[in-house]
Amino acid sequence: MSDRACRAAFPGLMDPIDEKVRLGPFPVQPASDLGPLQARIQNGQLRVVAAEKKGLLPPELLDARAAVLHQINRALVTSSDTSSDSSDMDTVFSVNIQDQPFGSAWTYSLPAFAAPTAGNAPIGRSFLMPHFSFWAWRPPMVGSFARAAAAIDRIEQALPFHRKKPQAVWRGTARFASAHHPLLREQLLEKTRGQAWADVQALDWLPATNADGKTLNPEAMQEASNGLMIEDFCQYKYVVYTEGITYSGRFQFHQLCGSVVLTPPIAWLQHTSHLVRPLYAADLDLVDVDDNNKNNYKWVPSPDEEKAWPHATPDTANMVFVAPDWSNLGATVRWLEKHPAVAEGIARRQRELFGWHAGGKGYLSPAAEVCYWRALLRGWRQVVQYNETEIGEGIPWELFALARD
Repeated sequence: MSDRACRAAFPGLMDPIDEKVRLGPFPVQPASDLGPLQARIQNGQLRVVAAEKKGLLPPELLDARAAVLHQINRALVTSSDTSSDSSDMDTVFSVNIQDQPFGSAWTYSLPAFAAPTAGNAPIGRSFLMPHFSFWAWRPPMVGSFARAAAAIDRIEQALPFHRKKPQAVWRGTARFASAHHPLLREQLLEKTRGQAWADVQALDWLPATNADGKTLNPEAMQEASNGLMIEDFCQYKYVVYTEGITYSGRFQFHQLCGSVVLTPPIAWLQHTSHLVRPLYAADLDLVDVDDNNKNNYKWVPSPDEEKAWPHATPDTANMVFVAPDWSNLGATVRWLEKHPAVAEGIARRQRELFGWHAGGKGYLSPAAEVCYWRALLRGWRQVVQYNETEIGEGIPWELFALARD
């Protein structure tokens, strides 16, 4: 699709790009072998100008770097632009594959509101890009995005909402924590321990090496004995999303589900997060009985959270925000169980918006992804400034892809 067709098919998708373009011109500096990767588009072709030197990046970040470049190349080769007008995407850009944004570069996430404590690297002019998992993610429970999406479609076609498991599900690593909520994951495990409405577990990682120190399964990341395939979260009515140090890459997979995502107010935006319409648990009448004690849950979102995320109503929401300390998680699940039409509506609107099955709007579809990448190239090109004499010509992406780290 052309840029006009993309914007008509996915209204609002490019808002994060347009918002940054409105801020006006800014410079990008020549990169070095310390990173971040710098690349350019020349006559519609992807070329790598500078990349992190050998040994600097761990295997998982090398995967991420390759996946991002594959995504960009896919967006270019599927473009409808002819060779005569493809120059509107010719530019020089830097790609930050770290979880935290810094400098003037493309990044996976940006803060929705400031953390209560400082500590992150200064952010220059950062533009949001799609996560690398839209190409593939090596852990066996994920794989390629296309595989996961197809598996989710099969589950959703066979399992209507009312037949899904009436529990809130989560798997993850307890130690990840952000400056916004340092105890987020620990408190989740504490509040759900022994609760019938929850299937929440810290991942029990299998050994990475055997008794002789030999690496097990060297072609895949470490596996967990209690892990779930990413699509199997969709078998539950309620899916808990937790951010990590910043965002968590599982978010977009959960949004493909016809399930209700439960999360504290999102602190880290990814490229489609702005499309979330949250129902706040604080707006519900959460009077519950636990352990024979009647509790009235009175969590109040912060002004920053409410500014970033305006309140949706039960008949317009596509997600539910709960207290960051999870104190009202159980009460929220029970409220949704008592209001099944509301719960099913929230789940349906999420899948209708983000899914790319028949009848879905497909904001996480391959079409939306390449549309976003091409808009990112065009938008960045409008405002980035660089000295052509200081930027190398680079090598073709196809050749760079064959190089060994």
